[in-house]
Amino acid sequence: MCDYRALWSDVVLIFPILDGKIEYPVKNVDEKAYENVYRHLSYVGNIDRLTAIIELETESIARNILAPKFWKHFCLTSGESSSPQHKSLSDSYAIGALKDTNALFSHFVEAIEELYNGFQCLQEMKSRLMQLSKNPLLSAKLKSIQTTLHIAMLAQLPPTFNSIVSDFYCLHFRLFTKDSYQASTTIDSEVFTDLPCVGCNCDVEQCCCVKLSEMVKSSNFKLFELGLIDRLAGSALTALIKLKIKEHITDTCLGIFDRSHLKQLESWINDTVMTWLTSIFTAPKSKKDILPEKIPDSVQAFKVKLTYFMYETFAQNVISQFFSIIIDYPDSTLAIDDLRICMEKIDMRVYLTESLRSSLEARILHPGVNTMDILTGYVAAIKAIRHLDSTGVILEIVTAPIKDYLRKRNDTVRRVVTALTEEGPTDLSEELAKGEFVKEGKEAGLDEFSNWENWEPDPFGIDPNILHINSSKIIRSADIISMVVDIYGSKELFMVEYRNLMADRLLSQLDFNSEKEIRNLELLKIRFGESLLHSCEVMLKDVTDSKRINTHIHGDGNCNESPLFDISALIISAQFWPSFNKESLQLPEEMENEFKKFTSAYESYKGNRTLNWRTVTGRVQIIIEIGERVMEMTVPPTQAVIIYHFQKKNVWTLEELSTLTKVPQSALRRRISFWQNHGLISETEPGVYSLLEKESEKTQFEDMNITDADEEDLESAMASASDQREEELQVFWSYIVGMLTNLDSMPIDRIHQMLKLFASHSGGVEFTQDELKHFLQRKVREHKLLFSGGVYQLAK
Repeated sequence: MCDYRALWSDVVLIFPILDGKIEYPVKNVDEKAYENVYRHLSYVGNIDRLTAIIELETESIARNILAPKFWKHFCLTSGESSSPQHKSLSDSYAIGALKDTNALFSHFVEAIEELYNGFQCLQEMKSRLMQLSKNPLLSAKLKSIQTTLHIAMLAQLPPTFNSIVSDFYCLHFRLFTKDSYQASTTIDSEVFTDLPCVGCNCDVEQCCCVKLSEMVKSSNFKLFELGLIDRLAGSALTALIKLKIKEHITDTCLGIFDRSHLKQLESWINDTVMTWLTSIFTAPKSKKDILPEKIPDSVQAFKVKLTYFMYETFAQNVISQFFSIIIDYPDSTLAIDDLRICMEKIDMRVYLTESLRSSLEARILHPGVNTMDILTGYVAAIKAIRHLDSTGVILEIVTAPIKDYLRKRNDTVRRVVTALTEEGPTDLSEELAKGEFVKEGKEAGLDEFSNWENWEPDPFGIDPNILHINSSKIIRSADIISMVVDIYGSKELFMVEYRNLMADRLLSQLDFNSEKEIRNLELLKIRFGESLLHSCEVMLKDVTDSKRINTHIHGDGNCNESPLFDISALIISAQFWPSFNKESLQLPEEMENEFKKFTSAYESYKGNRTLNWRTVTGRVQIIIEIGERVMEMTVPPTQAVIIYHFQKKNVWTLEELSTLTKVPQSALRRRISFWQNHGLISETEPGVYSLLEKESEKTQFEDMNITDADEEDLESAMASASDQREEELQVFWSYIVGMLTNLDSMPIDRIHQMLKLFASHSGGVEFTQDELKHFLQRKVREHKLLFSGGVYQLAK
């Protein structure tokens, strides 16, 4: 007869979980109890039923006791972690963590300890069940305790648990890298002792890194034994490692462009990050136990992803600073080389172009930046981006907004020509000195086929609609000056502006440096061809001939009849010089007679030639004696004539002077302000000016700035390139009037075709339809034409 009460007592003694007891270590049981239970259960045939009961109880304990009890630790601290007084784990891990001053950390450690003990208890129950059944095949039939626990834990996973795990492993990472950080730091040792410990964040004297390391390693080992590291900590570890990679790149690479960083980053990934990860997923006793052959395949696969992420993050970091890299080029060459390596592994062309375009637009493409600085940035961008991408595709996309913006600025062409020819080292003058020919249009494209051995296709990943046909091939073979010229798409416009600037220098510089101008001219002829610069050669020849003629006339005794002043004339060939501004100046009779004498001397020397004087252009050396003051200065002719008239009369009205000098009142007032700033003329009443005998005499109407008064020195005597272009188109106005008179009305494309026909037969200037449209629209505003329904007709 079986005593069921005694039997159940022995069963509960062997399997205390049936009595609700979950403890570890489990009390040892006498072998007699096993024999008694096995004998009675074998007799009644209930061993399989007991096995099922134990398995159900195990699942119930994992689901209803172990998992809720584990998560309950973090529910208790959720209120604390959200309060301002509670410190985050990532901010402070003091030794007080051992004394429950940091509740979150202590709860995490306690929770893992309790869960691990419960797991060990269940494992012991399984072992006793195997021992009781004496069936070696039973283990294969029973569900794994780890699997049972995984299901229970993950089914009740709270959404905030990742942040807790992240804080825990953040401390783990700091403790793991403490030694390497201290070895690499450049802080003085005395200062370093005054700083908190980099591991536990406590004072150095109260450092608890050793105890914390033991606790962290122990907790991690238990999670490893439970098989929960990947399930519970996988996503948190991934986010943490990515954060550490970003922080490391920012700390070590930000703003440093003069050295390469990729090898150092790759070493840091291998030696620090991967070693740390391996220590987590293999739970070794020390760093020395971490061997390459023991690294799990999952960690090896994760290394590939982390390396990819490192390249991507580093590339984004460099791209975000690429404007500074452009400005520092060529000192930033190594940073560009690093970015090129990253782009070979990761396709970031679209991100680079969008980021760099927006950066350039925000930094330089606005009215607050002068044109010269924009051109400097444009040239630097060409050099840096070409070093990064030799295909020219990224360069074409990124610099398109700069070209569009520069095209809208009125002084762009003048600034480019100035940068090409001014003294001192500039990017454009250095490029000009290289002496290469500027290729544009089809010429640049043909060079692509002549150098077919080094041909490269356009890269993938860029929208082909963004680029014009063959534009990348043209940009690839074009030099910097060619790309600057490409802003306007025409070499002729740049040469017209160069001719204007050269004319200004020849007219304004008394100490003309012919060698410098000849050198620039020869370099420009190599770049742009001789035909476009023939007029400039004639201009330089005019200067040389003028010096010779002046020397001859002044040395001719018959022509030198005691002149009031010496005249040194610049005699120009009008058809080769740019058009002058439409300004005039009426000279006093005494001055005009001296110019007539010089003209007569020239006519006697040159025979059938004469001179037409432009009296408003030039320089006059004068000596002014007024009171006790004596002033010697060089001024423009208009200023000289104004002060000359004050010899005869001390007080003039603006209207009287304007009538006498044939200068508009607005321009005359600006010229008079020059003498006001020099203390010689005063505006006693509005529009009335008088000569000042004494320097201290000032009036309430004088509130001038000498910069404004001297603006005339900065004004060009030549008409602008656009004004000259409009004057050239004015030649066709009579043709346009004749066409519209005969045909009544015509569309612009028809007018353009017929004018091109006239221009080709007469050898005239060429012009685009857009230029013709602007010209016709101006005639509409002047009420000389009517525009309606897409056609032009004469105004009636």
